Amino acid sequence: MLSRELRVITNNPKPRQPKPEWLKIRLGDPANQNHVLKLIDGLNLHTVCQEARCPNIFECWSDRTATFMLGGDICTRHCGFCAVGKGQPGLLDPEEPRHVAEAVRHLNLAHTVITSVNRDDLPDGGAAHWAETVRQVRALNPECKIEVLIPDFNGDEAALDTVLDARPDVLNHNTETIARLYRRVRPDAGYEQSLTLLKRAARRRELEQRGMLTKSGIMVGLGERFDEVVELMKHLRSVSCDIMTIGQYLQPYEKRLPVERYVTPAEFTSWRDIGMSLGFKHVESSPLTRSSYHAREQAEVRSEPLAAGIQ
Repeated sequence: MLSRELRVITNNPKPRQPKPEWLKIRLGDPANQNHVLKLIDGLNLHTVCQEARCPNIFECWSDRTATFMLGGDICTRHCGFCAVGKGQPGLLDPEEPRHVAEAVRHLNLAHTVITSVNRDDLPDGGAAHWAETVRQVRALNPECKIEVLIPDFNGDEAALDTVLDARPDVLNHNTETIARLYRRVRPDAGYEQSLTLLKRAARRRELEQRGMLTKSGIMVGLGERFDEVVELMKHLRSVSCDIMTIGQYLQPYEKRLPVERYVTPAEFTSWRDIGMSLGFKHVESSPLTRSSYHAREQAEVRSEPLAAGIQ
């Protein structure tokens, strides 16, 4: 584990580049932000908004929305881009599913996103905890749409089925980057494994004939070429992925991977247009896009099944 971490630390030979004008963010109303902060602290919850240092936290929290993070705030993996703490996590909080459900109710959310750290220390990767959270959120908030942003569960199909049994409205799993960069960016994960997860979720959705959407997202600015992103988009469509998000990678602190370049807004627009032409129901592509950004709007694109299906 230490050697992998050291490779990331020493892989930063150049100083940070100044951020371009288009990455400036709008500060929101601190009263609403403090309302959310007090609520999650009072219920002993974590949000990915804080842990991942999301640039949209002011905008989203001003709208009294948040993405809840299950399983604590320590991750068992060592991704080169992520600000979440690494190491040996503690025990799961059995009250967490109920607390998330209560927070969703207090915030009166129409669409909630639930994610987690990787819990490779658990036999099922935390899948049962995931499923219980979805069930409790739905029981207390029957009108709220539930999006889950899940880890890969080390390719365990039974763990994925456990989450799908709880019937989320959107099943999101991020590929994060192109295949060529996986060893540097996601050393504990596999590109094909992520595609297989999305393929299994879409196949089950089609077999059960229900309206669940599948979704995936990536960061750019880590050294990928424009055409490699297009190739990834085609791979996602080949496994019937409905929604894609593309956003600029921002180095959270010095010991994480450096930004190779700041992608221009025009390139993001081009990827969005190409993605829509490939058959995605929605492509959210902009410098500040993150997996949960405008998630409710993305999920409102339900329509007829897409032309490109699972092979």
